[in-house]
Amino acid sequence: MRADLALIPSSLFHADLIRQREPELAAALDIPLYDVMEAAGKAAWECVAEHWPEATRLLVICGRGNNGGDGYVLARLARAAGKQVTLLQAEPERPLSGDAATAQAAFLAEGGQLESLAGNWPEVDLVVDGLLGTGLSGTLNASMRVVIERINHQTAPVLALDLPSGLSGQSGQALPVAVEATRTITFVGTKPGLLTGAAPAYVGELSLAPLQLGPELAKEAPSVIKCALDDYLPLLRPRRVDSHKGDHGKVVILGGQAGMAGAVRLAGEAALRSGAGLVAVVSWPENLAQIQAGRPELMTLGVDVVDMEVYAKLGWANAIAVGPGMGQSDWARHLLIGATRSERPLVVDADALNLLARTPEKRDNWVLTPHPGEAARLLGQTIESVQDDRFAAVEALQQRYGGVVVLKGAGTLIHDGKQCYLAPVGNPGLATGGSGDLLSGIIASLLAQGLSPLAAACCGVCVHGEAADAAAVEGQRGMLASDLLPHIRHLVNP
Repeated sequence: MRADLALIPSSLFHADLIRQREPELAAALDIPLYDVMEAAGKAAWECVAEHWPEATRLLVICGRGNNGGDGYVLARLARAAGKQVTLLQAEPERPLSGDAATAQAAFLAEGGQLESLAGNWPEVDLVVDGLLGTGLSGTLNASMRVVIERINHQTAPVLALDLPSGLSGQSGQALPVAVEATRTITFVGTKPGLLTGAAPAYVGELSLAPLQLGPELAKEAPSVIKCALDDYLPLLRPRRVDSHKGDHGKVVILGGQAGMAGAVRLAGEAALRSGAGLVAVVSWPENLAQIQAGRPELMTLGVDVVDMEVYAKLGWANAIAVGPGMGQSDWARHLLIGATRSERPLVVDADALNLLARTPEKRDNWVLTPHPGEAARLLGQTIESVQDDRFAAVEALQQRYGGVVVLKGAGTLIHDGKQCYLAPVGNPGLATGGSGDLLSGIIASLLAQGLSPLAAACCGVCVHGEAADAAAVEGQRGMLASDLLPHIRHLVNP
């Protein structure tokens, strides 16, 4: 996990909840909200001093709400420290209200000046985005789009206050454009929308300033839990010296239509590298030579008809993964029927998900691993609607299909019907064929080794993402799914 994200607390709180709770928490603690604004501005100024100590010329862009008030506090402190500050105010002819007006008055009282966003912008060493924050509802109006696009055309680095303007703090989607920040400092609690969907493309490095209210908020039930591999390492205990292969789980991988041997081989090898004692691949007969030549440790069964031999193999397994390279033919459909008739824990991926979308059913002991396109088919929605609110989508998938749902993508989400988890691991190097097959094999292996569906899903996603991050050290472009395999082995042996 990236170093800055590792420092973020595991409890994440939706932006709407934080906005609702801030005045309530302040009242309970008998703290004026303006004092919280002062603390936010001071934390942001300290962030500037730490990360851009050589910056002497600052451009601070303030909106009309509390996010702008934070910007005014930062600007005042920067001027007091001898920095040259240009402050651009949205609609400067209109008076501000509330705490933002107090912050503006304090800035002006110490000699600060306001300028209009519409004029020429000076060359600076740092841009501070205090335009919208969490106050945005709906899509951006035309004037705000212009301002954000101007910010993005600046060559100087950008510090976003609370969240990049134009980004939804709830869903992590740009509405439809957002500030491309170099760093974001968020306040009180970390918004999960900063960690999933499109957000990683806009947020940059992320840090949290809890301020006075954060410790109280942290006592409450989180909206989402950030999961990390360290959370699951106690489940990956050292093996007994007298253990044997039968003690470590038996996995069956179902899939691989003609010409798709690679998908099931990758899934099977990932299951082995994740610690399964025995792995069998059930695939189209002509695939067997290719699978066994590349990985002789995999057992194979070639079938063109799903018969009692297949059912016997499913009964032998401790966990099953169905879908990699499977296609959507009648042969594939019968493989899926065989898997769902089994009582064994299942991982359902790829075309098995597309077949499931045609004949939905609900089950408790399976893990579904859709990417946004498969999620859209499972829900009867568009990909855009899934990505517009990934949190709502993963919850809807779980309610409809049961079990544990892993919604893949930047900031993968995991939902078990009780709690949503977020894994901020992985990188664009995973955008290559076979990456999802590896994840299926990892999760199936962990299920076979005795982890619960939720623990197997969360741990599997973290192992997969951390392995991708390790493999990407040599470059994301050109990274192959098989490049993750040695790192997977390392990660499951803490």
